[in-house]
Amino acid sequence: MGSKKVQFSGSQGAALAARLELPEGRPRAYALLAHCFTCGKDQIAATRISRALAECGIAVMRFDFTGLGGSGGDFGNTHFSSNVDDLVLAAEYLSADFEAPSLLIGHSLGGAAVLAARHRIPQVRAVATMAAPFSPDHVLRLLGKNRSEIERQGQAEVSLAGRTFRIQRKFLHDIAAQPQAERIASLRAALLVLHSPTDELVGINNARRIFDTARHPKSFIALGGANHLLTDLADAEYVATVLAAWASRYALRPGE
Repeated sequence: MGSKKVQFSGSQGAALAARLELPEGRPRAYALLAHCFTCGKDQIAATRISRALAECGIAVMRFDFTGLGGSGGDFGNTHFSSNVDDLVLAAEYLSADFEAPSLLIGHSLGGAAVLAARHRIPQVRAVATMAAPFSPDHVLRLLGKNRSEIERQGQAEVSLAGRTFRIQRKFLHDIAAQPQAERIASLRAALLVLHSPTDELVGINNARRIFDTARHPKSFIALGGANHLLTDLADAEYVATVLAAWASRYALRPGE
């Protein structure tokens, strides 16, 4: 197997840092993984899941959204729609230099993003979400009292996961205007919903709403005892094992 650094141009013109995990031999499929809100491509779960899928023959590219991790650009100028645009450009990069992704995987808000991006990446046959909110505006709860300041002042410095980010009013308005239910109902791809019943940030009811709104083929896996970020090695490896088995039915090339 090989792990290689790559980069591509994001939705705001900045270079986005990515890593491609490649299996030995010809990949059975290509996947694109979107990380959680304000996290990054090197977050524990994203790294472990990508590498475990590569061991199963699936190449996985994960990248830092604009303004995060090793990517250029200003996070304060981004919003949910620009993240979706970054995902589409990542898929276009894979298509041009390797092979179009047939599988999209998203963690937390990244899960909402891959559900939104599916309609713009026609080669995708399967979508998997981990600890994802039904609607992306769920993330507004993390802003707490800063939300009113953002609305009033146009922007504010917000502390999230021990780091400070500048959030602008356009972020609030963009994320509140997403037609997520319609997107899920017309996904036109196999769907796998993975969620912990004890998720401390995104309640299990979000998984139920995603599952109930989607059409078949769809599957649900409960990640009993896992936390939101899937920081336990056993949880990340279990998710990767389930994903690989599920993808073998829905995301691989015919005959693979």
